[in-house]
Amino acid sequence: MTSKERLITVLKGEIPDCVPVAPDVSNMIPARLTGKPFWDLYLYNDPPIWEAYIDCAKKLNIDSLMDGYFPLTFPDEISEEEKEFEKFIVFRNEERIVVQKSRVLNGKRIWHDKVAVYYIADPPTESVNPLDIGLPLIPDKWVPVEGVNKIDLGPEGLKKIKKMLGDQGLLGVFITYSSALYNQESIYNYYDNPDKHEQWALERVEAVEKRFDKIMQMDEKPDFLCVGGSGTLVFQSVDIFRQLAFPAVKRGIELATAAGFPTHVHSCGPEKELVKIMAEETDLTVIDPLEIPPMGDCNLSELKKLYGDKIVLKGNLHTTEVMLRGSVEEVIAASKKAIDDAAEGGRFILSTGDQCGRDTPLENLYAMIETARTYGRYTETIPPLKGD
Repeated sequence: MTSKERLITVLKGEIPDCVPVAPDVSNMIPARLTGKPFWDLYLYNDPPIWEAYIDCAKKLNIDSLMDGYFPLTFPDEISEEEKEFEKFIVFRNEERIVVQKSRVLNGKRIWHDKVAVYYIADPPTESVNPLDIGLPLIPDKWVPVEGVNKIDLGPEGLKKIKKMLGDQGLLGVFITYSSALYNQESIYNYYDNPDKHEQWALERVEAVEKRFDKIMQMDEKPDFLCVGGSGTLVFQSVDIFRQLAFPAVKRGIELATAAGFPTHVHSCGPEKELVKIMAEETDLTVIDPLEIPPMGDCNLSELKKLYGDKIVLKGNLHTTEVMLRGSVEEVIAASKKAIDDAAEGGRFILSTGDQCGRDTPLENLYAMIETARTYGRYTETIPPLKGD
């Protein structure tokens, strides 16, 4: 099977030739492999990080479930105010570039109150208060950001990226997010405005329906649709998730399922309760990364027994102790254990418990992939799920 065929088979609930393997190498490792400063990719699109990811996926020969890496954007989703903003470099040294947006309003230059910090060897940090990094709110000197490669984030851009990915895997785009609260400001806003919660939830449902309709009108459509969000149960309690985000997530899954599209949730951090909700109350197709303590609260074997016949589980090798710091032998052992815990009967993709760190040894990634291809090979007689 090709990687694409293997993933399609698993998402249908059928048995592939072997366990698909898709370690999360979404950002740092692809950027590292280009040999370029990270700001070349994230600021100058040279190349865009999602193109670097595809190159990485092909180099490693993983079964790429490209969940939301390409930020599909329709013209009407960009506000007129946002279009007016320009980017300026307000600080630069050998290690970082600080960029602040600005626009001219009624003849006066207005500066955005946050900056983005682009690093030479790490992904950028967005929405930083300039005062927190020793810069003034209004810069005293700046130069325009020049030399940025133009990219098409619309339907034609998606068509190009799907062609680049080819048989290496499947491409998904977001239609909504499971994280309605995602930082300190949004949490304060939630508690300061209790009268708006119902309105916000309804607006999110309307937004997912509108975006889904636009995707359905595209000539070339994504392979699956994403409804997750990093740290869903980090900044939100289960009750707040149910109140603000779940109505839109559930509606998005309903629309996608009716149209024949698989759906995907990525949510690092605590996720056990989220798996339960998704498996019991929706038709979600696949969920990851199922992190173990202390970052998460998931036990792969337990989740397989509870929900392995309802949802595709994707995870969950420890990204630091195993993938970054572990030996090849330890990676192989951890991969075999995950396969033993969750591969029986299908509906499993071997992956990592969130994104692999920048300095993860390639030999560890290759060991994980090879273990899935060999130890994870299904036989002609597939045993039933444990407990059946």
